Amino acid sequence: MFGVETLAVFVPAALALVLAPGPDTVYVLTRSIGDGRRVGVASAAGIGVGVLVHTSAAILGLSVVVRRSALAFRVVKYVGAAYLLYLGVETLRSSQQFELDGASTMSTDRRTSFARGVLVNVLNPKVAIFFLAFLPQFVTRTDPVTPQLAALGLTYAALTLSYLVAVALLSGTIRRVLAARSWVEDGLRAVTGSVLVGLGVRLAVEESA
Repeated sequence: MFGVETLAVFVPAALALVLAPGPDTVYVLTRSIGDGRRVGVASAAGIGVGVLVHTSAAILGLSVVVRRSALAFRVVKYVGAAYLLYLGVETLRSSQQFELDGASTMSTDRRTSFARGVLVNVLNPKVAIFFLAFLPQFVTRTDPVTPQLAALGLTYAALTLSYLVAVALLSGTIRRVLAARSWVEDGLRAVTGSVLVGLGVRLAVEESA
């Protein structure tokens, strides 16, 4: 049954993924450092809207799948588990570092940064695939699926927005920490990769039990 127990598992997993260094974090950092905190916050808001667009699309698509076939939903979950495992392994193997030098040379206002934040997220096909793989892992077919997906999507969007606003407000400090202590980024990447692998394994074990 979907409830507090599900959210107690979902929120830590989502937080681990939200905190992972990625294009969204880099975009907000560069805008904040180059144009100020208010522009950075506007960028974060745009990315938050982008997350809502992706979750809405995932909800519509997955709801149709669930209504049509229980088998199809199981297939979606298995494929999603495999994709999460792949992402986890790739994250653990990655050695890519933040590249912020020279990225903030183009000045933008808050409206432009908001719009670009939306586009940065919405036009990334990997984000769409991720949501289709991630959200079903926490859904049960014994309860109405659409409200579950909506609750999970809104929770993820709220966590993303909160984190990115914090990044914008603390941009100077965050940049200095990442520049001086590469192990921080490596640690976040290790946690994220482990969470993704764990989710994939968890689903495979549950579905085969």
